Amino acid sequence: MRIALVAGEASGDALGAALIEALRRRFPGAQFAGVAGPRMMAAGCAAWHGIDGLSVMGLTEVVAHLPKLLRLRGELVRRLTEEWRPDVFIGIDYKEFNLGLARKLKAQGLATVQYVSPQVWAWRPGRARRIGEAIDLLLCLFPFEPEFYREYGVRAAFVGHPLADQIPMEVDRAAARAAFGIAPDQRVLAVLPGSRRGEVERLAAPFAGAIQLLSKKYPALVCIAPMVTPALRDVFAPRLAELAPDARVRLLEGQARQALAAADVVLVASGTATLETALTKRPMVVAYRLGALTAFALRRLGLVKVMHFSQPNLLAGKELVPEFFQEDATPANLAAALSRWLDDPAAVARVTREFEHIHAKLRCDGAERAAAEIAEILMARTAVPA
Repeated sequence: MRIALVAGEASGDALGAALIEALRRRFPGAQFAGVAGPRMMAAGCAAWHGIDGLSVMGLTEVVAHLPKLLRLRGELVRRLTEEWRPDVFIGIDYKEFNLGLARKLKAQGLATVQYVSPQVWAWRPGRARRIGEAIDLLLCLFPFEPEFYREYGVRAAFVGHPLADQIPMEVDRAAARAAFGIAPDQRVLAVLPGSRRGEVERLAAPFAGAIQLLSKKYPALVCIAPMVTPALRDVFAPRLAELAPDARVRLLEGQARQALAAADVVLVASGTATLETALTKRPMVVAYRLGALTAFALRRLGLVKVMHFSQPNLLAGKELVPEFFQEDATPANLAAALSRWLDDPAAVARVTREFEHIHAKLRCDGAERAAAEIAEILMARTAVPA
């Protein structure tokens, strides 16, 4: 059994690792190969390419990296269709790259699966039918997604979110603080500026400015900022030194989950980290900044179809946490919203209860359910018992 996978960033690497482990329980002799990060490699995936350098976002960033991405996609098509024909190809998130790859592979007779739904219901609903032409199965992390796709004839299944299974319903704040040497009574702000370079470059200044304002208002505030990679640390640290000279900020090598557990409140870039924050039951403020050209196109063409963009608000269907897009993501706005959480324990208690409901809904052994759905595809095409 040969299973090809392609992930493009840290969140996809985590999903892929859990999926590989679940698939290996069903197919102990399976071989896994493709584009992988450290977690997928540790789970047994042979990495033809690493995910470093593939994490780009927005129109201008994609254009700048397009030659490299096209070369990589062409190489993968050749390798997967001529040299190492897999029984199934699984694209993990990273939709712009993976759906184009899946379309070419499906045309060559390979089974194709997309793990994590593209948010076309938010941006471009008409693309749903084209997605169905590229894949045999869409694995959805959120319960409202399959119904949307069914209207376009796409085979889609809700499998839950593996993060909801991995994160306990109640995290140990005391243990996390003890590990960092933080006193139980200190106020702690966790800062997660993103997992992609462009993201961090755009949010570093407003995040640092907000930290400075909060440090002036709460002189004893402790700030911890987990950095996904050393390269992103090198982007964020200079802006902190320049714009938050009075703040006590500890930059961490990874350790995002422990940082969230230790925090009272979180300042976070939009993305999977907002869901991880909600599952940790921490109040947050979410920011999202795109390149100027991308943001202009979204507004000018009216492509945004939803009221909210952060995952907790999308899942709740209402605003649970403040979110600030583009020029609204200013230091003053971010600091004011964070202060409201720090000064209103009743509001924190209310949002914590909402997060508990979200966690329970998504907690359904997601990796195993995803593996079961993929096994059905494999059984239908290869007659290998699951």
